[in-house]
Amino acid sequence: MSQLRPRPEVTVLGWEDERVRVAVVVADTVDEKVLRTLRTLQRRNCRALLVVTSIDDAALANAVEAGMAGLLRRADATSERLAHAVCSVAKGDGTVPPDLLGRLLAQVGRVQRQLLSPRGFTLTGLSEREIEILRLIADGFDTAEIATALSYSERTVKNVLHDVTSRLQLRNRSHAVAYALKQGMI
Repeated sequence: MSQLRPRPEVTVLGWEDERVRVAVVVADTVDEKVLRTLRTLQRRNCRALLVVTSIDDAALANAVEAGMAGLLRRADATSERLAHAVCSVAKGDGTVPPDLLGRLLAQVGRVQRQLLSPRGFTLTGLSEREIEILRLIADGFDTAEIATALSYSERTVKNVLHDVTSRLQLRNRSHAVAYALKQGMI
């Protein structure tokens, strides 16, 4: 953290400070201890920048799943790059080296093709049918109108809505539409 102290755009705080928005996690490799730290930071609503010596595809996927918001290789962590990465992560952007980004995107594509699509889901966690029903609700359609428009029974529409609200822990159909809008699904 000595590289960050002289940087005017970054304020270095202690680990326990509640004002921490970005935590820099430095490690040689991504092991279970690092993953636990990332999960803990995610629960605290603190974004994590991982600075690591080496990382493979599986570790990259595990780190993303555990809440990593950005990644730098230790060899590339100059004062300038580290400060830029911290600021990017603080703004809600991510930062990943280009070669790792390509590998990560390939992994996401494989998950979509091999796991989600065969089960009727998208990366959003909702099926096309669920998204279409939420889109129609957002357009002001009631249950009967949705059933007619999509050639479903009203019972099917109600079951789909119930499944979505239960699975995503949403309160009602309005909350489901708001969630879908915020997530960019509709």
